[in-house]
Amino acid sequence: MPAFSDIESIYTDGACSGNPGPGGWGSVIYFTDGSCHEIGGFVPQTTNNRMELQAAIAILEWLQDKPLPQSIPLYTDSEYVRNGITKWLAGWKRKGWKTAKGKPVLNQDLWQQLDRLNAPTIDWRYIRAHAGHQGNERCDQIARAFSQHQTPDLHQINPVTAMSEASESHQHPPDHTGPHPGESRISHLQDLVETLEIADHIAKEGYLISSSELADLMAVHANAVTSRGDEWVWRNWLISRVRREGNQILWQLERLNS
Repeated sequence: MPAFSDIESIYTDGACSGNPGPGGWGSVIYFTDGSCHEIGGFVPQTTNNRMELQAAIAILEWLQDKPLPQSIPLYTDSEYVRNGITKWLAGWKRKGWKTAKGKPVLNQDLWQQLDRLNAPTIDWRYIRAHAGHQGNERCDQIARAFSQHQTPDLHQINPVTAMSEASESHQHPPDHTGPHPGESRISHLQDLVETLEIADHIAKEGYLISSSELADLMAVHANAVTSRGDEWVWRNWLISRVRREGNQILWQLERLNS
């Protein structure tokens, strides 16, 4: 299992069917051992620029408070995002979120989120779209799938910190008497089926669940839930934000037609 300190690069991309219209975003982290972690989401009515911003926001939220390497290249094919975060943002803030022409900055809410999440360790880089770069092509594939109401298969892992990785290795030496790999895969599939049956029951009964409960169901960090917008697709369900109760956001699951 790679550690957060083993991050090699990050790619982000957004897509929109109509601009404005249904949108999607995708982000991928690549690790030095060749593994990757992919996230993405759907927004029912948005713009391409907002999806480009959301892709960067979501991945930085996922990495928040993690022990990262000194420099991580983050590749985006949006000059709007790259120039905004590296050149324009400081001026917008000095002018009270106004452009050089005195007009309100578009997408101010997302720019403020991105500004809070940005860190010196992130090296913002522009990359030309559809030029054969694996990370960019994969992010585009994820974003377009979500924008078209499809649910792509995302490769997701749970990286550990270098400290905890070393601790676990010390406390738990390799067990060569454990289950056969085939048994582990079957056990994983059994757990998956149980999870999907729970999601189906929640949808059928119309139960509302909190962000933390939804994150547990999806086996992701809570930030990965709240950063996806008010409505998006996960596997066989449409996930919709219903309301806020106190400090909790409540969500509803609706089974999609096959």
